[in-house]
Amino acid sequence: MPGLALVRKPGPRIAEGIVTHIQREPVDPERARHQHDAYVGALAAAGWRVTYAPDADELPDAPFVEDAVVVSGRLAVLTRQGAPERRPEVESVAAAVRELGLKAVRIVPPGTLDGGDVLQVGPTVYVGRSARTNGEGIAQLAGLLPERDVVPVDLTGVLHLKSAVTALPDGTLIGDPRHVDLPGLLAPPEESGAHVVLLGGERVLMAASAPQTAAMLEKRGFIVTKVDISEFERLEGCVTCLSVLVPD
Repeated sequence: MPGLALVRKPGPRIAEGIVTHIQREPVDPERARHQHDAYVGALAAAGWRVTYAPDADELPDAPFVEDAVVVSGRLAVLTRQGAPERRPEVESVAAAVRELGLKAVRIVPPGTLDGGDVLQVGPTVYVGRSARTNGEGIAQLAGLLPERDVVPVDLTGVLHLKSAVTALPDGTLIGDPRHVDLPGLLAPPEESGAHVVLLGGERVLMAASAPQTAAMLEKRGFIVTKVDISEFERLEGCVTCLSVLVPD
């Protein structure tokens, strides 16, 4: 499964990132850089070939690169983010995905779509209806991915779909039933336990802030790598937000 991992370094203005559903707390840019380096190191240790999108120091939320593009096979869907101030992030990501040899297409007005609202599980693509992603954006994504089953999902009290639910290597959905209603949902002990990155095989990447969930998943036979992303969590970020994985 390992292939390319697209990431972007946090800039000096990261503390100015948008906060919607939680109370703003101070963010240490230097600590965020160190945490990001450790996150990237965990991807590389799992066999992913890391490539960096161009720095965008003037854009505080730019390290949340997942929101700028959705990759399905060799197709890169460049998003039109729901927060207008984040839309400049997309152009430099567009250049990066073209360098990776992906075919790039776009969500266009009046559609809005954030990559954090898109959860791909086998042939199914769940897309959250959120303050950042509208019905037109979901409809455009479905049109661009005719071979996939695009399923809209309603959310309550979270920024993105993947703030509430992700998927384990066996396809089990793990998430918080307070925020999303999906069948067969495995509820984690901690809120941040709903966020996993699939590293390949039985390996998953999780935030260090969910040790009970990590232990639960290890008992289910998964190999868990934990990383501290506390500075990004202060900005409603999670492990999924910080990379776009393109399997070989």
